[in-house]
Parts: sequence; C-alpha cells; structure tokens
Amino acid sequence: MSRELHGVPVSSGWAVGKVVQVAAPPPLPDHEEPTTAVDATKARVADAFEAVATSLDRRAQSATAAARDVLQATAMIARDKTLRGAVDERISTGSGPLTAVAGGVEQISSSFIALGGYFADRATDVRDVGNRVVARLLGAPDTGVPPLTEPCVLVAHDLAPADTATLNSDLVQAVVLAAGGRGGHTAIIAAQLGIPAAVQVAGATALAPGTVVAVDGDTGTVTVDPDDELRESLQHKATARMTAASRHTGPGRTKDGHPVALLANIGTPQDAQVAAATDVEGVGLFRTEVLFLGHHTAPTVEEQTQIYREALAPFGDRPVVVRTLDAGADKPLDFAAAAGAAPDEESNPALGARGLRLSARNPDLLTGQLRALSQAATLTGTPVRVMAPMVSTTAEATWFAEQAHAQGLSSVGVMIEVPAAALRAENILGAVDFGSVGTNDLAQYTMAADRTLGPLAELLDPWQPATLDLLAHAADGARAADRPLGVCGESAGDPLMACVLVGLGVTSLSMTAARVGLVRFALAGHTLSTCEQMATAARAADSPSLARESALRLAAAGLRDVL
Repeated sequence: MSRELHGVPVSSGWAVGKVVQVAAPPPLPDHEEPTTAVDATKARVADAFEAVATSLDRRAQSATAAARDVLQATAMIARDKTLRGAVDERISTGSGPLTAVAGGVEQISSSFIALGGYFADRATDVRDVGNRVVARLLGAPDTGVPPLTEPCVLVAHDLAPADTATLNSDLVQAVVLAAGGRGGHTAIIAAQLGIPAAVQVAGATALAPGTVVAVDGDTGTVTVDPDDELRESLQHKATARMTAASRHTGPGRTKDGHPVALLANIGTPQDAQVAAATDVEGVGLFRTEVLFLGHHTAPTVEEQTQIYREALAPFGDRPVVVRTLDAGADKPLDFAAAAGAAPDEESNPALGARGLRLSARNPDLLTGQLRALSQAATLTGTPVRVMAPMVSTTAEATWFAEQAHAQGLSSVGVMIEVPAAALRAENILGAVDFGSVGTNDLAQYTMAADRTLGPLAELLDPWQPATLDLLAHAADGARAADRPLGVCGESAGDPLMACVLVGLGVTSLSMTAARVGLVRFALAGHTLSTCEQMATAARAADSPSLARESALRLAAAGLRDVL
C-alpha cells in the first residue's frame, strides 16, 4: 500500500528509485575527559583538520568544474585560521579534542548564520568540516555519500555541500532530506544538475534502504511503494517536460511577442562557462561573495580583475549583471572589520551592516571591486551592469550610482529585496538605470521568517500573496520611473511563476541555466494579457497554495501538462 511523506520542493522534476541512506555523522561521547597534554592535543587536531583539507583537495582534482569550486572552498574552511583558533582556544582551557572541535564549529557556524544570505547557507560547510574532523579523531569512516553503483534516491538528514557538489546525476535520480531549506547548497546544486529534490521531509531517515519511492520535486511529495499508475504518470510528465523545454529557442517572449529577457544566475567563473554555453541572453545575477569567502585580507584589484575577466569573457556581447559584495559584519570578513567596516559586534547582522551598508562603512572595499569590474569589462568588451544589494533609500541608490560612475561603469542598478525599497521603487529606481528583485530576501523580510530555518519554509513560499503584492508595487514603481525591473531569485525559474511575474510587470527573469528552456516554453504559450490575469488571480488568493492554483487554472493546457 502506497503512503506519502511531505516536504518542501526545492528542485523540480520527478524520479522513481530505490533508497540509499547516507549515514549520520559519528556521535560525540556523552563525556570526554579534559585535556592534560595541551600542545600534543592541538597538534593532533591540527593534523586531523589538514587531513580533511587534503582529502577534499584530492577529490577536487578529479571533480567537474562546478564541484571543484565547492570542494576547494570547503578545504579552505578546513584550513581557516579563525575556525582552528576557536578550537585551539577551547583546548587551551582544558576541553578534550572532540568537545573542542564541536564547540569551535558551533561558534563559527553560528556567526555565519547570523550574517544571513550567502554566508548563512555556508554554515553547513563548517559543520561538514567538523564532522569530518571528528570522524578522523575517532578513527571512524569518513562521513558523506557512500559509493554508488546503481541509480538510486539519495536520502539523508542533510547533505554537506562537498557531497552535493559531487553528485553524479546518472546515478542519483533524486535527493530527499529531512532537514535543509530553499536556499541551501543542496537545493541550488540539485537544480543545476536537474536532480529532483525535496527538503524538510518528515520521516525520510526512517525509510529502509532499498525501499522504492517516487519523488515529486515540484510538490515535495515522496510516495513510498508507488503503484504502476503513478509511475506511468510521472514518466509521462517527465517526457512531456523534456520535449517542452527543447521546443523553443532564442530570446524569451510571450505568445504575442512581448519581450522578456531570460538570463542565468552564476557565482563563479566555472558557472559562467557552463551557463554561457546554453541558450541564455546573458547573466542577471553574478554573485561575488564566494570570491571573498575565507579571505583574511581583501582580494587585490588585480586578483579580482582576473577572476571577473574569466567570468565575463564567455558571454561575449551578452550583458552580465554583477551584484557587489553582499555580506554582513562578522568574522567571515575579518579584513572588513579590521578596516573599520563593522567596529561593533551586532546581535543580528542580517538586519545590520550588510550589503551596501557594509560598503558604505568601508568604501575602499567597494571602490576596489568596482574598479576591478570596470577593468575586466574593458578587457573583455562584455557589457557589465553593476547593482548594489540591500538598498533601502533613494539616498543609498544615489550614492552607489556615484561610486560606480566614478570607476567608469555606466549601467548601474539596485536590488529590491527589502519592503522599503519595493514601496519606494519609483523614487529609488529613478536614481539608477535598473532594478532587480531578490525574491528570497524579499520573502524573508516581508514574512519576518529567517530563510535559513527550514521549519519556516512555508512562510517563504514565493507564492505568498503578501510577497506578490510587494513585487507588484515594485513593478508599478519601475514603470512609473521608466526603468526595467528583473527578478533574480529562484522563483524566476518556476515556469508558472514566471508567467505571473511577467504579468506583474517584470521585464527579465534570471535563474539556473537549466531552467531557462521550460520558462521560455511557458512564456511562449501565453499572451501578456493572460499573464496579467494570472497575476491578478494569484494576488487575490489568501494562501500560497490557493495563489498557485488560481494561476494554474488560467494556464494553457500545454503548461499544465508539464507541471
């Protein structure tokens, strides 16, 4: 008899396969004797950290470009002086090695979570390193995904980014997690690889290995022992979706010819190479945070210029929108604090000196990044559009535009990701050339729900009518200011939501490159008028599920067949 488990969908698609469970990290002892040989214990722990880093480096050498970046970043965390210092400090006060590692990891991962955004999602990296070090100290097998020999559905409490990055899409048919969130690394990489995934699935870790399950990455439903009818239905949908995604090529547009630029989200030069080889019109979001992560001194202008050149060059004359550093005020950016950017510890950095506020406290950091982008644009000939994160006022937008123009960058925009910016979009966008909505942050600030907390995922559903209302207000402001407004949050990659966003007045959509084909198909099947009707219906609903259902009722049969 079939039964269903329910979670949060994070990567669309469907799959049926046998469960392979990822073993949990080795448990810490209930009591560990205090350390008496402090120096010897520090040396032993240091060796374990270095062994973990070396192992990750070795895996990176044979990994794909995208996986290599994640593995190397995790290895860098294993060598991070701040993390090791937090562990050594505990050993110095008498903690045993396992207790010291656990305490140091919790201290640093908590500081990452407090930063919000990109860094909050990296807290899992820190905990992964801690688990690997503990396993080394215990002489236990390394944590992570076991060797896979046949297609399967991978099930775990959570997956470390280093494991997610090396998933083989030929063998991993779907991913099911008991923890995780919409903005986690597993969600992002699964979407890039086209692997269906669901998180926050209650009961997932109780599934016996070998159990056959059907995973619906569109709804977050996991069906245990699916019957033949469900299997055939999912196969039909998968085939129909693949056909639909390849049906149209070229610039995005609605059925009646209304243009909607379809762009890619990237974070590294490796991402750029992959995305540039696909049928996208450019980049709507180049996240630059990864270039700064783990640095104890700010990357030089020369270092940044080289990296930006590598990311821009593959796109030729297609535009690339670059978001300047979106970080907070805590230890992951020691060099910023040292320069006076954040002299005081903040109890909630996600609401503090983050994004452009950080840049305003440390203008040299912003100047260096803008100068490097300007130089890279000149060297490659690629059109660069630069935008600032966490803008709340017209004065902030005006100041950023002045800084960018001073470095020779002519196209300047801002992120609309706080309610204040959405409500005052006409004024704010009037001071710059374009705007882009970050739906992930806009949702968390609108609903007062931390995007890193999986249990609050329903509040962060992009179909929340309140979030759609703010998006509509921002689009109205953009029209009044005669400025283009894009969306670069993950919701842009949902083909049904894409129609609603266009109906609200959005002019471009930026997403994981793998999702562009289906979004192009969805837009091509609907007139602008229908998209507007779908947007109106979704906003009139009283819940995310009803909003989606209202839009779906107005969708063309061709789109409903692949959803």
